[in-house]
Amino acid sequence: MKYPYTPLRSPVYTMLLALFIGFTSCVQEDKSAESQSPVATAIPVASENKDSTIPEPDSLNSPAAIPAESVRPAAVIASSTADAETIITRQQVPILCYHQVRDWREKDSKAAKDYIIPEERFREHIKMLADSGYQTVLPDQLMAYLTTGATLPAKPVMLTFDDTNLDQYTVAAPELEKYGFKGVFFIMTVSLGRPNYMSKAQVKDLADRGHIIGSHTWDHHNVKKYEGKDWITQIEKPSRQLAEITGKPTEYFAYPFGLWNPEAIPELKQRGIKGAFQLAGKRDPQDPLHSIRRIIASGYWSSTSLNKAMKNSF
Repeated sequence: MKYPYTPLRSPVYTMLLALFIGFTSCVQEDKSAESQSPVATAIPVASENKDSTIPEPDSLNSPAAIPAESVRPAAVIASSTADAETIITRQQVPILCYHQVRDWREKDSKAAKDYIIPEERFREHIKMLADSGYQTVLPDQLMAYLTTGATLPAKPVMLTFDDTNLDQYTVAAPELEKYGFKGVFFIMTVSLGRPNYMSKAQVKDLADRGHIIGSHTWDHHNVKKYEGKDWITQIEKPSRQLAEITGKPTEYFAYPFGLWNPEAIPELKQRGIKGAFQLAGKRDPQDPLHSIRRIIASGYWSSTSLNKAMKNSF
């Protein structure tokens, strides 16, 4: 028996088969696109490069969609903080320690005169530093240099003052400011407002003028002898009081007599102290940021002697 539509059967089957194949291909493409993450599909992949792979979304961390120039390197900075060994290998910055700035008196002992610098000699010291091209740096700059290698001026120096003496406010600070210098004043809070010592208002004024205020304990007790509540009395409360006076955090500390021990460091860190300054002893190999060296600028030294001492000590 012959069917009248037999000649048409082959073209119809061919057309239906083509439609079916096209539909199947579209469905497969749609499913493939749905199975990929939005981040992955937005990144073109060179199919000829066998090493080219699309990172998983977690590893892209979303900034992959942000132009490279707009991404801030905060994570890089945080991860580049140097370890203790690297910090110790960096060139030390000269740090000078002054106490009283006044003319000698008959009753001053020979030993005391190391800590008492006559006014004219102090002026000679500061002028020599300025004439020699030194520029003062503050603790935050020093910490950035030590921990990240941040750039400092060509001839950096830090000028520090211990014990809250009034002449630091009336004589030293104005002399520094004549040359655009800034200092770091470590305050012993028990002395605030007493005769021949700075008042709270004067401490605040120094902070407002761009100098840094650090802690020097409550009453100058040796840190190596602290126990129990001494850490609250000598470190915690003075730091809090100074922050209330200046309106700025108290982040730096100077050890009385320059004496310290490794046991003190975690106690200081716990109370927000970022850096601590001793005198001329060795630095702690595990935590050099809390055993930063200084030298006493002796009242006996001429400006020439000071310059030599800085070069020999640092």
